Amino acid sequence: MSGRKKVAVVALGGNSLNKKGEQGTIQQQFANTRASVNTIWHLIEMGYQVVITHGNGPQVGDRLIQMESAMDQVPEQPLGVVGAGTQGSIGYMIQQSLQNKIMLEGREIPVVTVLTQVVVDRYDPKLQDPHKPIGAIFYTEEEAKKRMEELDWSMEEDSGRGWRRVVPSPEPLEIVELDIIESLLQSNAIVIAAGGGGIPVLIERDGRYEGVDAVVDKDLASSLLARSLDADLLVLLTAVDRVSVNFGKEDEKRLDRLTVHQAREYLKAGHFPEGSMGPKIESAIQYLMRVRRKQSKMAIITDHEHLRQTLLGKAGTTMTFQ
Repeated sequence: MSGRKKVAVVALGGNSLNKKGEQGTIQQQFANTRASVNTIWHLIEMGYQVVITHGNGPQVGDRLIQMESAMDQVPEQPLGVVGAGTQGSIGYMIQQSLQNKIMLEGREIPVVTVLTQVVVDRYDPKLQDPHKPIGAIFYTEEEAKKRMEELDWSMEEDSGRGWRRVVPSPEPLEIVELDIIESLLQSNAIVIAAGGGGIPVLIERDGRYEGVDAVVDKDLASSLLARSLDADLLVLLTAVDRVSVNFGKEDEKRLDRLTVHQAREYLKAGHFPEGSMGPKIESAIQYLMRVRRKQSKMAIITDHEHLRQTLLGKAGTTMTFQ
């Protein structure tokens, strides 16, 4: 990608569109999307070409509720198709919101959503070990056993709250549509890609792609995309303004800067749980390890409200190789 501008990959959380305490109506999701676009605009003003990824957990949860409610009337859809549907619907909201922002700013920048597949390894042990909860429904043990028998679901008890459906979450290896995304960036487009971590696919012996019932972590997929594009910046937006160790305790320490070595030590000590900050830290480490010879590369972790200040070095957590 010679002669290009600086590239930033920005990962929006699925909860960026569904705020806590909201019903999650389409009007609320559009309002939240417009707020996210205003945040991303700071990067565009700074001269970055932007690739936007996003989570889809709440949206997939809603689709699963709808699907289960109509199961006696409409055939169940595989998880990959559900993920593809949310890539389209969320991509539409982000794309239209950006187009309107660009028009109001008097600019001309093309915006495009790329339905994205992500290759996973059929021998990845995580494919045989489903532990990633999906959906927002909790079941009794009796209900769970019935679904495991009749629908072949994997289910686990969740911290005394009830039983939940769980699926595998394998490591992402390759972005199928990478060449298309690179071509769009060369055309100065803003690209929305790898929504919900991308649709996980296996490669068959004859080279065909085949979907697999699993989900890929959105932050790990974002890191893979940033590495594959040789992006200059990886932005992982979350619910807190910066990373902390001993989070929620009296000796909590907020981290303005973090190196890969320090992050690994904190991970090893258990400061970043798998269901919380862990995937973001691991994603930043993977990205920075790939680009470690390029000292200008950075990963930043912050919330929407503090992104601009973080880009100026005045807020958030900035991670570098050393």
